[in-house]
Amino acid sequence: MERWLLLQWYGREAPPVWLLPLSFLFRLVVALRRRLYAAGWLGSRRLPVPVLVVGNITVGGTGKTPLTIALVEALRRQGWHPGIICRGYGASARSERRVEPGDDPAEAGDEAVLMASRTGVPVWAGRDRSATGRALLQAHPDVDLLVSDDGLQHLALARTMEIAVVDGARLFGNGALLPAGPLREPLARLDSVDAVVINGPARTLLSLRVPQFGMALRPQGWVSLDGSNRACDVGHFSGKRAHAVAGIGHPQRFFRLLETLGIGAICHPFPDHHRFRHEELRFEPAAPLLMTEKDGIKCRKFALPDSWMLPVEAVLDPALLALVDQTLRRRGHGPTTA
Repeated sequence: MERWLLLQWYGREAPPVWLLPLSFLFRLVVALRRRLYAAGWLGSRRLPVPVLVVGNITVGGTGKTPLTIALVEALRRQGWHPGIICRGYGASARSERRVEPGDDPAEAGDEAVLMASRTGVPVWAGRDRSATGRALLQAHPDVDLLVSDDGLQHLALARTMEIAVVDGARLFGNGALLPAGPLREPLARLDSVDAVVINGPARTLLSLRVPQFGMALRPQGWVSLDGSNRACDVGHFSGKRAHAVAGIGHPQRFFRLLETLGIGAICHPFPDHHRFRHEELRFEPAAPLLMTEKDGIKCRKFALPDSWMLPVEAVLDPALLALVDQTLRRRGHGPTTA
């Protein structure tokens, strides 16, 4: 079903006619919900520190998590003491909890464990982001800024600044709302955020009135999943055949990256947040097994021989980092002293 929907959303010029009435109803629900929050009928909870939301308006991966990691690292250099809150997609736990680098992604969420492993800042996951934020702040009183990975549509949490991420290759598909298209909100929603970050080839969304910035994902080098944590250069598999696994929102982005690295990849796409089983990763003919870091976090428990994950780093426009810091300060916030 998921693959069929993706084909309809991104492989056709117009959405299926029979889905349009459902898309219209979805639009009405989204509009009504926003009006109820704007009128105060539904309440937004404000936390005692500023909240920066990094999200998108489409279903599937756009690069939010790499952007969140890069922003947190940059904000630390600017003197902030950030913490991260997230939904914990793929997690079995329902209540808010701290996420540690060694946690099981099936319990804490794959992206949450990835961010905890990469940033070194407090990461908490929970379905209620405001409750999750309060729990984080209670446990870590030195935190003076919360960065929410995803949550653009989670209006119950008041926010100080919003950044929307757009997939530079797929953009908005057929431009329709769910389920006829991939949009969670109308395109006009982008005019209300503070900045739009385009992940991929530089493309200007001329109809938008908000600042727009480019972002590129730079591979850092391969890390072994056999338990040794051995590392090798990003070009190590150039000119070789390999099996490639991707259980992310847009698997083709990873497969195209391998192609640019000169790797002859036999591609095996899986659904986003897929919980891998060891037997699913046995492929013929025998060849190295390559995957994203997000998938590697979930598969490291198998101690797979000749298997490797590829961490990536988001390369950001310095002007975006300046805008974030200036916007937070202009709205009455600043980093606390160490």
